[in-house]
Amino acid sequence: MTTSNELPVRTDARPPTSRRRKVLIIVSLVLLLPLAALFALAMQRQYVYDSNIQRVQDVFPAEQDRPAKAVRSAQNWLVIGADRRPDEGGFQRSDCIMIAHIPADRKRVYLISIPRDSYVAIPGHGKDKINSAYAYGGPRLLITTVEKLTGVRIDHFAALDFAGFVAMTKALGGVTVYISKDSYDSANKVTWRQGETLLEGEQALLFVRQRFGLPGGDFDRIKRQQAFLRAMMQKALSKGMLTDPFALDEFLQALTKSVTVDSSVTISTFRDLAFELRGVRGGDMLSTTMPVTGSDTVKGMSIVRLDAREGARLAEAIRNDTLDHYFTDNGGLNDTSTVM
Repeated sequence: MTTSNELPVRTDARPPTSRRRKVLIIVSLVLLLPLAALFALAMQRQYVYDSNIQRVQDVFPAEQDRPAKAVRSAQNWLVIGADRRPDEGGFQRSDCIMIAHIPADRKRVYLISIPRDSYVAIPGHGKDKINSAYAYGGPRLLITTVEKLTGVRIDHFAALDFAGFVAMTKALGGVTVYISKDSYDSANKVTWRQGETLLEGEQALLFVRQRFGLPGGDFDRIKRQQAFLRAMMQKALSKGMLTDPFALDEFLQALTKSVTVDSSVTISTFRDLAFELRGVRGGDMLSTTMPVTGSDTVKGMSIVRLDAREGARLAEAIRNDTLDHYFTDNGGLNDTSTVM
């Protein structure tokens, strides 16, 4: 029998653990929804960047004709600069040819420029300027020529549309280089003054393409190209750029719309490499030029004679991933902190 002073029992009461679980679910949703939205946005932007990139098929020679793969996880990219992308009306001569060597330790990036007028053997075409290889047979023939010349295996190919420099520098708000001496570009009627110069838009394109009015001709232009890439890398990796999502997106849009790569390269390839190189800054991009013995004239055209002996030593250091020791022992790095 129930006495009159007993309190009624509530049948809808929930245990404290149930209430805590509900609160935790709500708090988790509040915290995770913004992260999920950011993740979805990141995936969407990654899809956009990947869609921007143009790719070319069958750029590598038959495997039996190729050098051995790079030691450990070192990578060698063949990077060219040209007026048009490979898919725009056929191939043309490339103004800029570089091997970008990325060491296994990912502490630096080395740019090894090959002068475009280098007189070399081009398979199926005899001896000619190396930039003719791209005009004769596109990326595949150029890669074949470079691999046979150096014995260095090329892991990836990237072609930069020079016009893309215009959009990239605008996205970065310009990049700064130091010019050591006044020069006049008679072809484009541009005077470059000594001192720090902010390169943006069309001015950047004129800077990397100048050849006339430079004491060293194409060799000075190579140094300008290397200095420009170093300055662009330094600006792109600056704190201000990395913390400004709108500016970073504009730059990545311009970059991915300007590059053509081999078919194995995706935006994930670039993302993973960028993560591996996260500690690298502009000063860690070191540049050189393939050793030469001088200039000459063959069949009425101006050419560059490569130094076979010293070039073989440099190529061996690339293959063995020992460029740091090579430059310590032999010197030969280009000073890209100041250019003509």
